[in-house]
Amino acid sequence: MSGSTASPEAQAAMAEAIAAATRAFNTELWTLYSFGVLVTCLRTYSRINAVGFRNLRADDYIVWLSIVLYTTQSTLAYFAVNYGQGLANNSMTDAQRAALDPNSTEYALRVFGSKIQVVGWTSYCCLICTLKLAVLVFYVRLTEGLGRRFRMRIWIGFALVGGTFFASIIAIYAGCQPLEKYWQINPNPGNFCQGAIADPIVWVTFSSSVVTDIYLIMIPLPMLWGTTLKLAKKIGSTFVLGAGVFVLVCSLLKTVFVEIDPVNGAQLAGEWGTREAFTSVVTTNLPMLFPLIRAWFGPFFGSAFSSDKTPYNHATGFRTIGGSEHNTVDISSRRREPSSAAKKSLHSATYSVSGSEEFIFNESTEVKLQKLTTDGKSSALQKPAKGIFVSSEFHVMEGRASQVSDPAGQRAPHQW
Repeated sequence: MSGSTASPEAQAAMAEAIAAATRAFNTELWTLYSFGVLVTCLRTYSRINAVGFRNLRADDYIVWLSIVLYTTQSTLAYFAVNYGQGLANNSMTDAQRAALDPNSTEYALRVFGSKIQVVGWTSYCCLICTLKLAVLVFYVRLTEGLGRRFRMRIWIGFALVGGTFFASIIAIYAGCQPLEKYWQINPNPGNFCQGAIADPIVWVTFSSSVVTDIYLIMIPLPMLWGTTLKLAKKIGSTFVLGAGVFVLVCSLLKTVFVEIDPVNGAQLAGEWGTREAFTSVVTTNLPMLFPLIRAWFGPFFGSAFSSDKTPYNHATGFRTIGGSEHNTVDISSRRREPSSAAKKSLHSATYSVSGSEEFIFNESTEVKLQKLTTDGKSSALQKPAKGIFVSSEFHVMEGRASQVSDPAGQRAPHQW
């Protein structure tokens, strides 16, 4: 550091402490990164296993774009710490700025670190926006068939994510002008041009996280708790769909450290920023991992993970977590052969083929959601023609064979 008068022994001890902190940071950074990529791979495997490669949807590709951005951000963080030594144009007094030789190594490192900060903030905003777009696209197919009223909530979400993204980019590139002041050392460029702790960037990005994270959580959860699913299933689905709150916690801690600790706050904020990115990647992919989690751990939890034998309306409504929306199953009546019209309606119903899927929302429960038709209007809940009831419990192995009820109530394999 500039102006240091410490003894050689103290400097050596400080260098060793910095080296140890750097090793710890690198270990955490790449461990989190590796796990984030692994989760994305498992999500993709789950989806391909459920619907096939050709039937992947837009969000299945968007998450891999986010991995490219996540790789960029992790690499920038690595260079900032390992090559820039965590230095930038912040955390300096005016006297230190004046005393720092422009030809010194520290000066060059601070300029380098300040430039990394600008690029890092940009990649962070792009990453978070991409992940939230993936969530919204997932919601689009999750709510296929529920009508315009539910779709409108998702379109508002797209507008919020897009608006907050552009607000964050404007805060980065318009908050400090000219842009070169972001890596100006002397004279002091002011808070707005110190990328690590710039108030416009910190508060705009934090506000964006609060608004969008809470809104995304509130899209599915109120409908979920209006059903008569078992409490354990509601809690489990709430955890899956509401996991974005952990991202909000990381963002809050990052902001708090910047504001309360002017010396070490930037470093702590950077560490929590890394954790925030990792948490965002995991929580975005978590709903798609639900089929695998249920397949792996279902036998250990018994009926808590099993399907309910509940009658279903033939309307396609709120779809399954991580399931298929392309494959259909012909389901025979337990009581008598259905009419041709009923057969057609039953055949058009879409079910999951992951082997352990179930509808999040029970369309036969006495809530308003059950009465929605595909055009979003309310209608009276009609009993199935001729007393036909369809069991929701069936299994599909590797997307090619399923178990369906025959008229006698016995289960027989059905080939696609």
